[in-house]
Amino acid sequence: MTSREQAVAETFVELADTLVAEFDLVDFLHTLIERTVTLLDGDAGGIMLADQRGGLQAMAATSHEVRLVELFELQSDEGPCLEAFRTGQSVTKADLGEMRRDWPDFTARLEQAGFSSAQAVPMRLRDEVIGAVNVFRVATGALSEADMRLARALADVATVGLLQERTIRSRDLLAEQLQAALNSRVLIEQAKGVLAERTGIEVGEAFTVLRAHARRTGVPLHALAAQVVSGTLYL
Repeated sequence: MTSREQAVAETFVELADTLVAEFDLVDFLHTLIERTVTLLDGDAGGIMLADQRGGLQAMAATSHEVRLVELFELQSDEGPCLEAFRTGQSVTKADLGEMRRDWPDFTARLEQAGFSSAQAVPMRLRDEVIGAVNVFRVATGALSEADMRLARALADVATVGLLQERTIRSRDLLAEQLQAALNSRVLIEQAKGVLAERTGIEVGEAFTVLRAHARRTGVPLHALAAQVVSGTLYL
């Protein structure tokens, strides 16, 4: 077994282990995007999930800058994640020229952030699409067919986990959990800002500090964020 094959196997085990008991959805999504970017030799990435109204929300990103790119993607209503979500198909473009033609505003913003290619896979189970996974690279060109299959497999595993019966028993409950995760995301963004202001660290580093403390103490991210925002916890 090659080192990459071993990393792939370990990633699937890690994602499955995350779902053994009650899990922190925001942390789970960050684990998914971090492993996906690493395995595909990407440079950054993010995940969007559908909310109760069927619109996409940026839920996880490998950096603060990437989160801003994903928010711009939503605002401009164009880009790989939206296309993958709407079509239920994987999306990767041959070159920057094709990207500029199909997503002019998004591609300009992507290049401004230092990336030259973007691809996405839907988070789909049969006909139900609940979100999409973005992978950005500094290098130009499309991902290989094998890499796109791997990205799709990782997204499929995550989707099955989110929809599994013991965690989510109905579509309404799924929407409720995703909405709760979105609310948690807002609180976490506030906590990042508070922590950055208090300590002088960068916003992206603030999330790393929050996440590490949550894992070390076993306190859910949303609960920890609430403590930071309310001033009952200082890190």
